[in-house]
Amino acid sequence: MLADLVADGQQVIVLEGGRGGRGNAALADAKHRYPTYCEQGEFGVGEWLELEMRLVADAALVGFPNAGKSTLIAAVSAAKPKIADYPFTTLQPNLGVVSIDGREFVLADIPGLIEGASDGKGLGHEFLRHVERARVLILLLDPSALQTLPVERQLEVLVEELERYSPDLAARPRLIALNKADLVLDVDAAKGWFSISAVTGAGVPSLLFAIADEVDGARRAEEDREGYVLHRPLGAGFTIRKEAAVWVVEGRDAERAVSFHDLTIPEAADLAAKRLRRLGVDDALREAGALPGDDVRIGDLVFQFTDEE
Repeated sequence: MLADLVADGQQVIVLEGGRGGRGNAALADAKHRYPTYCEQGEFGVGEWLELEMRLVADAALVGFPNAGKSTLIAAVSAAKPKIADYPFTTLQPNLGVVSIDGREFVLADIPGLIEGASDGKGLGHEFLRHVERARVLILLLDPSALQTLPVERQLEVLVEELERYSPDLAARPRLIALNKADLVLDVDAAKGWFSISAVTGAGVPSLLFAIADEVDGARRAEEDREGYVLHRPLGAGFTIRKEAAVWVVEGRDAERAVSFHDLTIPEAADLAAKRLRRLGVDDALREAGALPGDDVRIGDLVFQFTDEE
């Protein structure tokens, strides 16, 4: 992990571009007042980086596919998720701002989880990572015939998947809501679950008040989380290794020292040699065992080593 950016405007430099070459006027000195050589610009460097966005929501709806999460968030906020009667309609999380009794919280509709989600089944990791920063979890159960598991087993599976993915996540405050109460007559509310209908709105205000209370409590209890940037120690300006009969000098500092547009110009070659000596390349080659006449490669250029202490 190179960086964790959590604040608006927080930045990190992960790669530096190539430095531009200086023109001949910048290389003038007392001995060479009008040099006829200039430096070359450097090529940029490339690297593959994985950027992962994690939603920051106060509360997250967690449940099986088709449990009614998208219907609920559409009913209580201005979010407009795709809603249909087939699994995995929601492939991207949806965010909605809920206002209740002068209070506001951000509610996230997380794509449906299935058994094995913590192992990556059904894009489980892709979905679960969006729950990581939610302060409160709402486990939405579906007692309708669309689900193959009874609500008690649904709850067990959801809790198990959360615990397997992250014990810290499973320890967050959570509420349990039984959705689609308008379709089921024998709803058992004695378990202390919220009985709601996202379609008719029955029981929804009570759930929202409870979510707002939990969010308020979580906000007061948590400390401000700071992002971080991983700082790595600077490596050596160059390294030396032997490849067959050629000494290979690698490193941006060494490459910069010989970065001229035309090293056949004697003054440019002299300046490159001085830079390498100041950098310590000559001494390092000598200590490594280089002998006069040995070939030395820096980048795409090959020189002959001369021992001139």
